[in-house]
Amino acid sequence: MTVAEKARELGLEIEDPLVIADPDSHPWDETADLVVVGLGGAGVAAALEAVERGVRVIAVDRYEGGGSTAANGGIFYAGGGTVIQKEAGEDDTPEEMYKYLKIEAGDVVSDATLRKFVAESVPTVDWILEHGGKLNSAVWKEKASYPPLDRFLYHPDNTLVSSYKKRAKPAARGHRAFMRNGKKAWGLGSAIYDPLRDSALKLGLVFHRYSEARQLAVDSTGRVIGVKILSIPKDSADARKFSRYIARANTFLAMLPPALPFASITIGIGNHYLKKAMAIESHGRETRWIRAREGLLLSTGGFIMNPKMVEEHAPDYAKGMPNGTLGDQGAGIYLGKSVGGQTALMGKISAWRFINPPKAWANAIVVNRKGERFVDETVYGATLGEHIGDHQGGVAYVVYDAAARKAAFKQAMDPILVPFQRDVTLLNLMFNYQKAGTIEELAQKVGFDAATLRATIEAYNRAARGEEADTFDKDIADMKPLESGPYYAMDISVESRFLPLPVISFGGLRIEEESGLVLDQDGRPIPGLYAAGRTAVGIASQTYVSGLSYADCVYSGRRAARHVAKANV
Repeated sequence: MTVAEKARELGLEIEDPLVIADPDSHPWDETADLVVVGLGGAGVAAALEAVERGVRVIAVDRYEGGGSTAANGGIFYAGGGTVIQKEAGEDDTPEEMYKYLKIEAGDVVSDATLRKFVAESVPTVDWILEHGGKLNSAVWKEKASYPPLDRFLYHPDNTLVSSYKKRAKPAARGHRAFMRNGKKAWGLGSAIYDPLRDSALKLGLVFHRYSEARQLAVDSTGRVIGVKILSIPKDSADARKFSRYIARANTFLAMLPPALPFASITIGIGNHYLKKAMAIESHGRETRWIRAREGLLLSTGGFIMNPKMVEEHAPDYAKGMPNGTLGDQGAGIYLGKSVGGQTALMGKISAWRFINPPKAWANAIVVNRKGERFVDETVYGATLGEHIGDHQGGVAYVVYDAAARKAAFKQAMDPILVPFQRDVTLLNLMFNYQKAGTIEELAQKVGFDAATLRATIEAYNRAARGEEADTFDKDIADMKPLESGPYYAMDISVESRFLPLPVISFGGLRIEEESGLVLDQDGRPIPGLYAAGRTAVGIASQTYVSGLSYADCVYSGRRAARHVAKANV
């Protein structure tokens, strides 16, 4: 089976590469030094960096561009003493940032790459600001899954968790895009993305919207030299309809988590508009060939929106709530595979299980199916999700008491909460719990081992009262004894009905870290072919913290552009 045949099994219309013996004789429609396939966070960073260096760039995107980067909560991970951190009075150094990220990134990239990423963090923020990106230094210093809407610098990671603080000095490194968007916590990434895109366009970027890459072209040596696209004609009636249908599809598909009441209705409406858009693609596109004289960059995102690929590579997370946009289908990954590209970490999924706010839940305990604790409950949501999904068979519960329940209701009504945090909290307090008068009765209802659960709670209570050290080194300030019945168990498993688990994919094409060139099956760079962002394995591919993927997109996109421009990397 060829790569293209496998791709079609997974719902991707990818063709095997076209081998062109004489590239100069091929009827190219356009030519550029660098062709960018997918103009999201990585693509726009590559395009802007390249045009700044005098490189001619053509970018194509199946949709409007922006992808998950523009649609997300607008967090950009940066540190080491950025101008925003300095305005906020945050004391940070590159070494402390490196020490912390080394804990999270592990060996997914080399130390040299991680240190280079850290060293570029401060000038990258300067670069974003120079091009009109909107950031702000109003800081939030407490643990939170997402900061209050009037704060734009916060801790989007584990830096404030007790065991992490002992290894690296904490600093607020989550730079949230400065954008007033009502009470929403999504769509904010555009406050960084749009200015970068507009700067690239002003400097000469040629951008083809509604253009799907289907096939790569290679010369007789195997060098990637171009791409075939199917494009809806610019400014046509079909283009206007397609734009309108896709916008409506995105609105309705993202309106409600799949597990919530009425979600089937909004998802059905979204799919209706998506089918109308796809109908236009089926008849209203023209074939065009674009030549890439120096390089072609694959930056089409991950594959979390392709359920067949998720089922194939990470079936344990197939019931999670995909956190992406329509372009996250895995097309770029398979285009790379079609010319021999090597993939890695395809089964690695980041799952986000946030239980703070309300702080009352993080002050209680999280247990597995036996009733045992397995983590400091104050860890960042992706870390907790990783523990649950990768190490606990996807099953976990928050166990809390009557005092914690009362506190959670009160905290849910705090006006500083973002509405989605309040709504999710109230929904789960009202519908997602099992209740019992005693610990033993709760264990029987849920299926815990009663002796194990009691021993777990008693040990936790002793640590919370300061009588002994906590097994997981949880800060005593974040612990409350569980001793006022009745007792409650809230399902926070992968398949929790009322607490959908957001998931994104981490796997992708393996690249040469010095250049961004895609590696073949023997570990050799494929000439002319680059990958960046979530299409490739990168700094964010081991453990996710908010904004690190965005930052990696910018870093990896600019790296590829510099290599194409024959600059020092």
